[in-house]
Amino acid sequence: MLYRTVPKTGEQLSALGFGCMRYPSKNRGIDEERTIRQIRHAIDNGVNYFDTAPLYHLGKSEPILAKALQDGYRQKVKIATKLPHWTVKERADMDRILAKHLATLQTDHIDYYLLHSLAGESWERLLKLGILEFLDSAKASGKIKNAGFSFHGNFEEFKPIVDGYDWQFCQIQYNLLDEHNQAGTAGLRYSAGKGLAVMVMEPLRGGSLAGHVPDEVQKIYDRAPVKRSAAEWALRWVLDHPEVTVVLSGMNDEAQIDENIRTAGAVLPRSLTPEDRAILDDAKAAFRQLMKVGCTGCGYCMPCPAGVDIPGCFAFYNARHLFPKDKNPRFQYIGHHGGLLNKPSNAGLCKNCGKCEKACPQHLPIPRLLKDVKADMEGMAMLLVPVLKGGLWCMNAASGIRSVFSREKT
Repeated sequence: MLYRTVPKTGEQLSALGFGCMRYPSKNRGIDEERTIRQIRHAIDNGVNYFDTAPLYHLGKSEPILAKALQDGYRQKVKIATKLPHWTVKERADMDRILAKHLATLQTDHIDYYLLHSLAGESWERLLKLGILEFLDSAKASGKIKNAGFSFHGNFEEFKPIVDGYDWQFCQIQYNLLDEHNQAGTAGLRYSAGKGLAVMVMEPLRGGSLAGHVPDEVQKIYDRAPVKRSAAEWALRWVLDHPEVTVVLSGMNDEAQIDENIRTAGAVLPRSLTPEDRAILDDAKAAFRQLMKVGCTGCGYCMPCPAGVDIPGCFAFYNARHLFPKDKNPRFQYIGHHGGLLNKPSNAGLCKNCGKCEKACPQHLPIPRLLKDVKADMEGMAMLLVPVLKGGLWCMNAASGIRSVFSREKT
C-alpha cells in the first residue's frame, strides 16, 4: 500500500480508503460476518482509513465497523464519520450527536469528523447555530482530531466553505465523468491549494465506472497494450492527481478489495503515461457521446434566475441514463436538488425565461431539456420532500424515498 500525507498534520493515510456504505448483503440485510472479515483483510493489507456515517445502511454501518475494529484493529486505523446537519436544531444537538458517534463506534475520539453533505444554505444555517465553536471545542477536548466536510454542491458554494474555517480536510465527488460537476477539478485544486487533504468519494461512480461499462468504452480499454479492468483505469485516473490524499471505494467483494489494494499500491501521482492519458481521454469522450444531454458543466448558464442548478440537474439525469441499473442518481437528485438537504434547485423550478440558452456555449435547448429532466427525475418522490423535511431523521427519509423509487417505473 502507498500512503499520502495530510498537509496540515503530516499524518500518513493509505491512498485507498474503505467506504462503509456498501457492505455485502445476505437475506435482505447485511452479511455481518463477511463484512468484518473484509474490513480486517483490508487493514491487514495496509488500508488505514475507514469512512462511515449514521445515514449509511440505515444506521447499521457504524456499529458493524465498531465490531470489526475490536481485537486491536482500532489502533491500526483512522475512523471518519459525519455529523448529519439536517438533524441539528440547536447548538446542544451537535454535542449530543458527537457523543452518540463515540458510543456507537466504541471509541474515545473520531479521527476525521465531517459535516455531512454541506452546501451554501446548510453552511449558513450551521454558522448561525454555532458550528465553529462546536468544532473548536470538540478538537480542544480531543473528541475529534481533524475537522472537515463532505460536499455535493457547485464550486461557487464550495469556495466560501473552504475559506470559512481552518479545516484539515474535505471530501468531494471526483471521477472520470465529474471533472466539471460539483466541486470538480476547480474545487480539488482550490482546497488542496489551501492546505486541505482531499478525500475523493465515488471514484467509480458507485461502481458504474467498473464492471460492465458500455461496450463503446470497453472497446477503448481493450485496445490498450497493458490490459486493465475498467475499475483499475478509473482508479488510476483519480490517483494520478497529486492533490488527492485518499480515494474512497465502497467495497463489498473480496476480489474487488484485492484489486483496488493492488492498484492503490502501484500508482504514484503523475504516473500516467501519454498512452494511458490518450486511452482515458477517448473513454471519457465515449461516455459523453452516450449522455442524454451534452452538458460540459462549464457553468456559463449560471446563476439561474429561478434557482435551478442547471449543470447539477443534467449531471444526475445523464448518470441515470448512462447507468440505468443504478437507482442512486434519482435518489441523490431528490436529496440535493429537490430541497430535502439543501435549498430547492430542481429542474421543475424553470420559468422558461431563456437566459441560460443564450449563454450556453454548446447551444443546448436548456429549458426544453429541463422539462425532460423534471418528467424523468422528479415524479412521486418530490411529493415526500415537505413531509421528510418536517423533522424526520434522514435515515428514514432515505428509506422513504427509496421505497417510492421501487414503486415507480424506472
